[in-house]
Amino acid sequence: MKKLFAILAIFGLLSVGLPTYLSAQDAAAEITSMAVSETDAGGFHQALKVKFIEGGAGFMALIVISLILGLAYCLERIIYLSLADVNPKALLEGVGNALDKGDIEGAKNIARNTRGPIASIAYQGLIRLDQGPDEVERAIVAYGGVQSGLLEKNLSWITLFIALAPSLGFLGTVIGMVQAFDDIQRAGDMSPTIVAGGMKVALITTVGGLIVALILQIFYNYILSKLENILNKMEDSSITLLDQVVKYNVKYKKL
Repeated sequence: MKKLFAILAIFGLLSVGLPTYLSAQDAAAEITSMAVSETDAGGFHQALKVKFIEGGAGFMALIVISLILGLAYCLERIIYLSLADVNPKALLEGVGNALDKGDIEGAKNIARNTRGPIASIAYQGLIRLDQGPDEVERAIVAYGGVQSGLLEKNLSWITLFIALAPSLGFLGTVIGMVQAFDDIQRAGDMSPTIVAGGMKVALITTVGGLIVALILQIFYNYILSKLENILNKMEDSSITLLDQVVKYNVKYKKL
């Protein structure tokens, strides 16, 4: 429901921003004229505020919202993957030692008390240990798919905002260019000042959208690298666990 509300909020803002864009541009022009004189004194922060106003409050606000929501999903994935990225060496050694002693419950407790997807997969395999290696392997493969899905959760939302931010920027640019041509038509003269001013305002939204997309893309690639690392550990650990299960069955004549 929270995700649906966020998306509806974005499109609600978009539907409100489109009809009011022309009036917002006029108001923004007046504010910009007052803010430009203060730009030198305010430094980068003031200049950024001026460019935001020049780009149009409607579309620039939507781009900023895309950045905030995209970063929120990125932060959530980074925290989740960081907690899931546990070194499986201690886990597998503990499980292997317990199985060598025939202590199945001890092996289950080690897997149960360890966080992360690898421990969860190991536990699902261990609870089927008495059914043979084939059942253990099937359980590991099936639950590994479940854990992979949990690790990849919300990545589609991040890609949505990566695509949405520049799209909103381009849409704002097109509407800004239409406004620039309207200004030319009202003036009755294709003055370079009118054309340059309108084009500058129109292109600011595209620049903002592309900057947001670049920021989110960097975080997205970082998340993908962590995800691939965890998936590789899961595959290696699954093979090691299956080897331990086979050794247990051979040692205790359960084959």
